[in-house]
Amino acid sequence: MSGLENWTVATPEIFLGVAAMVLLLIGVMRGERSANLTAILAVVVLIAGIVLLFCSPSGTAFGGMFNSNRFMALMKALILGGSAVAIVMSRSFFQREKVWRFEYPVLILLATVGMMMMVSANDLISLYVGIELQSLALYVIASFMRDSLRSTEAGVKYFVLGALSSGMLLYGASLIYGFAGSTNFASLAQIFADGRGSSGAVVGLVFLIAGLAFKVAAAPFHMWTPDVYEGAPTPVTMLFSVAPKVAAVSLFVTTMIGPFRPLLLQWQLVIVVVAVLSMVLGAFAAIGQNNIKRLMAYSSIGNVGYMLLALATGTEEGARGILVYLIIYVFMNIGIFAVILSMKRKGVMIENIPDLAGLSRRQPLMALALAAFMFSQAGIPPLAGFFGKLYIFIPVINAGLYIPAVIGVVASVVAAYYYLRIIKVAYFDPPTEPFDQPIERDMAVMMGLAGAFVAGFVIFTGPVLEAANAAAAILFKG
Repeated sequence: MSGLENWTVATPEIFLGVAAMVLLLIGVMRGERSANLTAILAVVVLIAGIVLLFCSPSGTAFGGMFNSNRFMALMKALILGGSAVAIVMSRSFFQREKVWRFEYPVLILLATVGMMMMVSANDLISLYVGIELQSLALYVIASFMRDSLRSTEAGVKYFVLGALSSGMLLYGASLIYGFAGSTNFASLAQIFADGRGSSGAVVGLVFLIAGLAFKVAAAPFHMWTPDVYEGAPTPVTMLFSVAPKVAAVSLFVTTMIGPFRPLLLQWQLVIVVVAVLSMVLGAFAAIGQNNIKRLMAYSSIGNVGYMLLALATGTEEGARGILVYLIIYVFMNIGIFAVILSMKRKGVMIENIPDLAGLSRRQPLMALALAAFMFSQAGIPPLAGFFGKLYIFIPVINAGLYIPAVIGVVASVVAAYYYLRIIKVAYFDPPTEPFDQPIERDMAVMMGLAGAFVAGFVIFTGPVLEAANAAAAILFKG
């Protein structure tokens, strides 16, 4: 069943959109004292959204512009979970900065609806609408601390460069429509499979890839990432590194593997080049960084490079590797940002890596969690990050992309330097002034849960692989 009548396929998105409007009304009527209430209700709504995901049917809706399947449900669950964690981890930070307002969780809900629409986009028009709904909310969130010059600058840079990327993406979509005669993914796949697409559509695809590369922060379209990650409030940076990243990578996968799979030979080299540039830039540009948020920005660029390299294979095995990597990536980033949000002295946030000196003596459990996350990012077995990279490089080698695979392994080795440097500072440098103690309960819980997943991934490997296999198979069905 498809079409406008099958609106139940989009039940989670409709529920979140209605809930966002209700919470906005609650906030307006109760004023600033409603911030905690709207935050709690927003988290409940996001958790309920995860439940609805697995209760809703698969299929298409709204004239074939919206699609939902098992792959998309898994991606949306990661997005909803990441958004809920971001709200939980934001409360104490914004209360301390005296900018805790009811608009914040409402904006996250609206951004989440946009991300879910991106994942379920089955048409170039719905793809663009989803991206813009997400982006407009995130522009505001990036500059949420209006009295902070850094936050305002981050929001402006994100807006200007985001608008540029949206323009490139829309131009590419218009070229594809002009030369192929359709914006629907299923129709485009049939047109290109029949060899009816012209070279003009391929040019449009290049612009579309450039626009999507902006959204995932892949080189050479990464220029907004370090400044926005550093300038945005730390909980917002954590949100950017998790939920929008999952949505953008998922959109990249469904777009390339869906309507443009018949053009694999045309887009494969473009994706390989973008992936290699991202891995190399992420490895080398982060070496000289002292700000840990800026370092995490370059780390995210490198991580996107690994996932795009698997996408370039155009295989089900590559899609499975991306899914496994994304799940691990989400947990690693939640844990790392829980540590970063715990880096404060006398209530003031500290962001410089040298300030971690002596952490192992002052707060050994926090240092142990940080070491686990950094070893995992470096790909040291038996931590989760090792398995993430393993399931990325196996399909790349099987697809015969030997040179990019070698470059990826070398970039991973180089990147290990700055991850291990953080551990060295925390364990071997002379102690500096200690961070505030005790660690806030929210941060301790997130740190513990993420640490348990990263350190004990061997236990979870079976269920994660099973879910990834089933989800990837859906993309290549038929």
